[in-house]
Amino acid sequence: MKNSILYILFSLVIVGCANGQDNPNDLKLVSVPQPKAGQAVATFAGGCFWAMGEAMAELKGVDHVIAGFAGGTTKNPTYDEVCTRTTGHAETVQVYYDPKIISFQKLAEAFFYAHNPTELNYQGPDEGTDYRSIAFYRTPQEKAGIEALIKNINASHRYNSPVVTLIQPFTVFYGAERYHQGYFKQHPTSAYIESVSLPKVLKMRAAEKAFLKPQFQK
Repeated sequence: MKNSILYILFSLVIVGCANGQDNPNDLKLVSVPQPKAGQAVATFAGGCFWAMGEAMAELKGVDHVIAGFAGGTTKNPTYDEVCTRTTGHAETVQVYYDPKIISFQKLAEAFFYAHNPTELNYQGPDEGTDYRSIAFYRTPQEKAGIEALIKNINASHRYNSPVVTLIQPFTVFYGAERYHQGYFKQHPTSAYIESVSLPKVLKMRAAEKAFLKPQFQK
């Protein structure tokens, strides 16, 4: 853990969010729907899912984003269980999108811009394997596309260090509790959202301006 007053403040915000829910329904795990006709699905882990979920939701062609967990072994894990780092999961988002409007490759590109893919098991003040960067693929073409993106990003020196994002075959995704869904929009003035999540979303907006939904292009 980072030994700083800023990190302690962020930790208090996270703990308060996780354990201070007054409505029992907010603690229920959301179900993971099958894609509708014409929809495709992409899955990414890139640090706190509050920021990544918002970043992906702002792209044209994205219909729905679910915050949850992937990459671990425990079935239907809770947020508290994932935070123990014994389940093997990472905070992850599942993106339901229209491939006629936006491609998997463009979503993957936005993913690399919506967090720092050179940070191994942390993102800013958030440390631990549950914050690791993972690009999941469902087809050989998706895997090749991710590999090509990483090669291009490293060659461009967009970041000061090489990309360390893991490339893994998709197996299963579990939905997180209801209160995590759309958290960015529901708590825009929280200290964590303003200081940690918003800068990531703004970075993605700047990089993918042409592919944002109209309300986010201002």
